[in-house]
Amino acid sequence: MDSRRKRRLGVAGVVAGVGAAGVGAAVGLRHLAVGRVRLRPDPDAAEPFGQLRGREMTVAADDGVPLHVEVDGPDDADLTLVFCHGYTLNQDSWHYQRRDLQGSLRLVFWDQRSHGRSGRGRPGDATIEQTGDDLRAVLDAAAGPDRRVVLVGHSMGGMSIMALAEKHPELFGSRVVGVALVNTSCGDLAEMTLGLPMVLAKAVRPLAPGTLRGLGRRAELVDKARGLGADLAFVVTRKMAFADKYVSPSVVAFLEEMIRRTPIDVIAEFYPALMAHDKIGCTDVIGRVPVLVVAGGRDRLTPAEHARRIADALPDAELVEVEEAGHVLPLEYPGVVTGGLRRLVERVRPVYEEEERTA
Repeated sequence: MDSRRKRRLGVAGVVAGVGAAGVGAAVGLRHLAVGRVRLRPDPDAAEPFGQLRGREMTVAADDGVPLHVEVDGPDDADLTLVFCHGYTLNQDSWHYQRRDLQGSLRLVFWDQRSHGRSGRGRPGDATIEQTGDDLRAVLDAAAGPDRRVVLVGHSMGGMSIMALAEKHPELFGSRVVGVALVNTSCGDLAEMTLGLPMVLAKAVRPLAPGTLRGLGRRAELVDKARGLGADLAFVVTRKMAFADKYVSPSVVAFLEEMIRRTPIDVIAEFYPALMAHDKIGCTDVIGRVPVLVVAGGRDRLTPAEHARRIADALPDAELVEVEEAGHVLPLEYPGVVTGGLRRLVERVRPVYEEEERTA
């Protein structure tokens, strides 16, 4: 793939290694640890996380579930970007991109079913295929048939884009003119180790679905307990989602709050779908348009190897890998994601402008 653009971004500084024993120690000293982190200078302390709002609309999914959608930017923009958030999050996870891409672009944000302010779906419909159908409903309602669209997906949101490509390949190259995939995977998530040694990861992995189902059956009790363990949740979120030890405490707290607001039964319902996800075949469809693939070198949930696999299957993808980044690049390194989206827009525009001239 000689034409593929590759970027590898290193971050200066040494990141202290924290193993499983370190997490255990952090639990015992969580009040001290969290207090020390929160007292650090925090340039993002005044950032209005969760407060950026657009023009609201409700889109009905094919099974009637109401999907919460918001639109920013001019209606006469030549390009619409549709943002699909990840598992356990909501549209506010795109805070920095929403803030920094205001202007000539039309931006559409939506909450996946059972997440954020969207309606609750049936447990049996917590599948990647259904989220792809939901994305189609959002496209039809918020973008319309005549708008050119760039799809942007983080984690499960990227998988939703893949499901859309698998079921509606005719959209790619016509309505969909570009794709950005951030911290996502096309399959083989059973290989995920969460940073544990492989032997331990293999032992723990079969327990996870049953454990989550059990917690899901006690959702009300578990959700109350989650609220009481905020300090511990802060430590675990910082460890599992981020790699930069200087990440803003406000960003960590913002992410932890989003996760905590996602009901445990929703987390339990979607988990098997993520583990079963396999959409490598859709890369032929996605490869019809310019693609940006962004990965974190220390992503514990969708390791960078998964992003490389996606990029290798595409004829002309820009692969950006941030070596010292975790699973939430839109919040941890927002400038990398926003800059990549700007480059993708500049790659896309000449293509359809040429099509218009020759039409």
